[in-house]
Amino acid sequence: MAIRIVRLGSPRVEGEGLRLGTVRRPPRGVPRADFARRDFYDVWLPLLSPAPELVKTWLQAEDDATLARCRKKFVAQMNKPDAARLLDLLAGLSHQTGLSLGCYCADPARCHRTVLRDLLIERGAIIE
Repeated sequence: MAIRIVRLGSPRVEGEGLRLGTVRRPPRGVPRADFARRDFYDVWLPLLSPAPELVKTWLQAEDDATLARCRKKFVAQMNKPDAARLLDLLAGLSHQTGLSLGCYCADPARCHRTVLRDLLIERGAIIE
């Protein structure tokens, strides 16, 4: 039982549990009925995705300073009540069941899912 951080669309591993999509938009060109079958996600949680303008800046970031500003803005977004309560819930659930959460980004070091991982750890989540 833990939370696994994944790249959406990557093959699932045994015991990964419910896959949560922490992305702003569903996968392009994929019918909704195929999201889970094609290893994107079972449940969509856009509340845990950066705001649209932040996604754009983050994806276009060319230096560490810009990435650091994006991370800081995202942490502030995740500290708002609704997102914070959802992170608390996921941290609690990690002690009871297997879950995975992810994003489409190829490089986890440049992705908000790494920030989510850190925020979940701060809340006592079990992370694989």
